[in-house]
Amino acid sequence: MGHSIFTGVATAIVTPLTESGVDYEAFARLIEWQIESGVDAIVAAGTTGEGSTLSDKEHKEVIDFCVKQVNHRVPLIAGTGSNDTAYAVELTEYACKAGADAMLLVTPYYNKATQRGLIESFLAIADASSKPCILYNVPSRTGCNLLPSSVAQLAKHPNIVAVKEASGNISQIAEVAALCKDEIDIYSGNDDQIIPIMSLGGKGVISVLSNVCPKKTAQMCKLFFNGDIKGALKLQLELLPLINLLFCEVNPIPVKAAVSAMGFGENYLRLPLTAMEKEHEEKLVSEMKKLGVIK
Repeated sequence: MGHSIFTGVATAIVTPLTESGVDYEAFARLIEWQIESGVDAIVAAGTTGEGSTLSDKEHKEVIDFCVKQVNHRVPLIAGTGSNDTAYAVELTEYACKAGADAMLLVTPYYNKATQRGLIESFLAIADASSKPCILYNVPSRTGCNLLPSSVAQLAKHPNIVAVKEASGNISQIAEVAALCKDEIDIYSGNDDQIIPIMSLGGKGVISVLSNVCPKKTAQMCKLFFNGDIKGALKLQLELLPLINLLFCEVNPIPVKAAVSAMGFGENYLRLPLTAMEKEHEEKLVSEMKKLGVIK
């Protein structure tokens, strides 16, 4: 395959929200801080960006805003997947025209699909895209597992260039690597598995953690790719308590609390998501202080 979309860390960025809509002032500051901190790409309007509860108009506006704010400094990857293939095609075509550099396509949720249905759906979206596409496998959220054999078939499409693997199943990810070889890039979709997945040939991580610790997450990847595996592993383990707290409630509940504590907008989520439980938030803030993220 050709050039990778990115190597290292892409932040699956939160969407700062208020009761009246998207807080673009806080969003701009968060994007600037991420880029200044050395992240290698930004993913907008994905799961962490509450893409599922953005209206169609907001979803497109967020993509437009992020394209302009990022301004080609790093790749901008737009979350355009859906459980409705026709809508995913529409969003993908829109994001391509808006200037996004790549698409992130989650497996269909709730209605799910057979492996044949997954393949046909992803091929239809990839056919409609003029930009590279990243498949996103997160069965704990979708109830749908994209099998390695299906990834191998999809990797033959010229626009399908990577997979974000958040199954948590290292054996399955190893099988993807074995079947696909250099036909597809693998990115970790779980912050507690960055080093294990890169050890299988992964190109980095699409990260929730890097919303909070972009420099350290980027450094972890750089150390690994520069051959300092022990240094990278040390950082992975040092950040593990924070990672666990960022996932002690469903994502993006904890990370929204974290970025809010850092001054990037309100701690506001749309139902059915609710603000983090107080006892969990206290532990999260305490760990952030211990790491020097906040005072």
